[in-house]
Amino acid sequence: MIKYDGTKAELRRDLLAARAALTADDVARSGAALARRALELPELAAAGTVAAYVSVGREPDTRALLEALRREGVRVLLPVLLADNDLDWAPYDGPDRLVRAGRGLLEPDGVRLGPDAVTSADAVLLPGLAVDGRGLRLGRGGGSYDRVLARLEKAGAAPPLVVLLYDNEVLDAVPAEPHDRPVDAVVTPSGVRRFSR
Repeated sequence: MIKYDGTKAELRRDLLAARAALTADDVARSGAALARRALELPELAAAGTVAAYVSVGREPDTRALLEALRREGVRVLLPVLLADNDLDWAPYDGPDRLVRAGRGLLEPDGVRLGPDAVTSADAVLLPGLAVDGRGLRLGRGGGSYDRVLARLEKAGAAPPLVVLLYDNEVLDAVPAEPHDRPVDAVVTPSGVRRFSR
């Protein structure tokens, strides 16, 4: 793992710069490997409903994974960004049912299920920029997924939380705040690492 001693803002900048240097082929290859690794997780194999997200830009590609889950009969919920940065959820009905939304995001065009729909998920796949040896995830800083994690905790829901990253984004430590919650596992193109909550 890589050691980092900077602030969250500095770390985000450095990680986003590393992602910007990736080619489309790098992203596609990593996405295929991520899908294979993630589908091997028992948490996903046993899930009836998975809350996930559609990758954009140079994020680790989730599209192959979303399609594989859908083909296996898993109900996939995708986020819909609300004006206050909270997340609503809608079912994923295939790539042709995604629409371009604010901030360049792709969202399902179907019925909105409400922010609490995530509490019905058997597993939650989270975006991020990094994770550390404690399982603490560094996001982009908008707070949307902090709200999701708080909503799950408030509802007493404890689905496995899995972050999808590139290999170089698993660090020794990330700057943390009291509200940060650990994830259960990270999936990278080269493997899976589990954390104890």
